[in-house]
Amino acid sequence: MSPTPPPYPEYKIALLGFGNVGQAFVELLLEKKDDLIDEPGIGFRVIGIGSGKHGRAIDPRGLPLQEILDAYKAGTSLDGFSSIPVLDTTGFIEKCGADALIEITPVNYQTGEPAITYLRQAIEKGIHAITANKGPVVHGYRELSSLARRNQVSFLFESTVMDGAPVFSIARSGLPGAKVTSFSGILNSTTNLILSRMEEGETQEEAISYAQSIGIAETDPSGDVDGWDAAVKVAALVTVLMDIPFTPDLVERTGIRGLTLDQINKARDNEQRWKLVCEAVRDPEASHGVKAIVNPQLVSPDSNLYNVSGTSSILEISSDVLGKLSLIEENPSPKTTAYGILADLLNALVGH
Repeated sequence: MSPTPPPYPEYKIALLGFGNVGQAFVELLLEKKDDLIDEPGIGFRVIGIGSGKHGRAIDPRGLPLQEILDAYKAGTSLDGFSSIPVLDTTGFIEKCGADALIEITPVNYQTGEPAITYLRQAIEKGIHAITANKGPVVHGYRELSSLARRNQVSFLFESTVMDGAPVFSIARSGLPGAKVTSFSGILNSTTNLILSRMEEGETQEEAISYAQSIGIAETDPSGDVDGWDAAVKVAALVTVLMDIPFTPDLVERTGIRGLTLDQINKARDNEQRWKLVCEAVRDPEASHGVKAIVNPQLVSPDSNLYNVSGTSSILEISSDVLGKLSLIEENPSPKTTAYGILADLLNALVGH
């Protein structure tokens, strides 16, 4: 006898990528399960999880999420949880049977691949595509958005910039008819933490080591320290908020590697702070019609950026019809990013 279906819609989800954010998302689903059934009145069944190093599992009946979390943290392969043989990622997407695919694989700054290919495959199968990966937004935004419209599904990516803060939702739903003319802010939480630690007397090397010890910085911190992560986020914002295709190589980029403790101390003595600032402004004389910069700048107490410390971020958006709109996110975590994914999921499945 088949099980009685629940008295609410139940959607099937597949996760591609199961690092810190993927695990935080599953934990958030478990935490919010009853709340989501109460309002908006839906349920979720995770039927597929694919990991780059720990195997892949598909079970149409639903995977045992807590057991999988425990197994993954213990280094056990996910293959043993699968009721269907899965050889590779393409096969995983083909066989999973999901209503929505959440793609959270490592970012490729240069091309956005292979994530673009994975998302394209999902959309072509009529699966809602949600990503926390900046690469596909920078390198595939127009293609994937157009493909999603033709297939009557969503392509959403709220967690790619400022974690779970509703940056793209504000532009998509909160600024209809407005033209974003410029934006600026602090978008890389790792460098902001490093600079904050240096203000407390640590060398840059010591601050980087601390950021690595708490899982904020990678083993190779160059993507943050040399400004690449910030440049990719600027490119994503220009591409979406200004509707101008833009890639990281078009951003004038200088990281914080050259900043010394002496410079930090001199700034403090002058009641200033060094911040890695991201800026973009429409400029008809600039390449592609936008001048975009990532570089260390001295900011004074009269700037909204001055008190944004630690892993916090800020984005200030200017448009042709509103004054400056500021969005601040304080000390995000993987759970914050996971919430951005959940918000996209709810918008795709409930609001689509």
